[in-house]
Amino acid sequence: MLLVIGDRQLSSWSLRPWLLLRHLGLEFAELSLPLDTPRFHEEIGRWSPTGRVPVLVDGELRVWDSIAICEYASERAGGRGWPADRAARALARSVSAEMHSGYAALRGTWPMQAASLGLDVPLTPQARADVQRIAAIWSDCRSRFGGPWLFGQRYSVADAMFAPVVLRFRTYGADLPAAAREYMDQALTDAHLLEWIRGAERELAEGRPVEHP
Repeated sequence: MLLVIGDRQLSSWSLRPWLLLRHLGLEFAELSLPLDTPRFHEEIGRWSPTGRVPVLVDGELRVWDSIAICEYASERAGGRGWPADRAARALARSVSAEMHSGYAALRGTWPMQAASLGLDVPLTPQARADVQRIAAIWSDCRSRFGGPWLFGQRYSVADAMFAPVVLRFRTYGADLPAAAREYMDQALTDAHLLEWIRGAERELAEGRPVEHP
């Protein structure tokens, strides 16, 4: 399989399936196309019918959109991307879909800049409400399922979907209640997420853009 992604510093959508594939132990190559560059616009049409990343290429098959790729990867791994229990699985899908489609105010106010720290950008009231909702989800899931991940001992699609938020909170210094902070701290010990951050740091050292124009 080949996963086509954008910049590690910027592409929150690319991070999600990349992380899940790593956690599921599925072998894949990767192709990084720097966002908003001539190279991106020249090459993306070869891979993506939408002109966007991420895209997973598996033989003749193209799977695009982060949550669709995560679903496909989970199937390839025998369903291990989701909780085994049906009710827990339904909840995991619900919070993952909420993350996929929601939180526009947070995304707009605090764009992901994976390797950056100490950025001071005040939250709008709407973005603050997004932070509070995410903190409540994290706290509730870990309370129900015991942690260390959102749905217990096993990393899931839900953890991958919220990983870019973890990096946003790290970059901008989100004020979180203790239970949500514990989950964030757990996520930041993940070796795969730390590898992604190191890749973003290399991009910055090479002079890649810090934020979208």
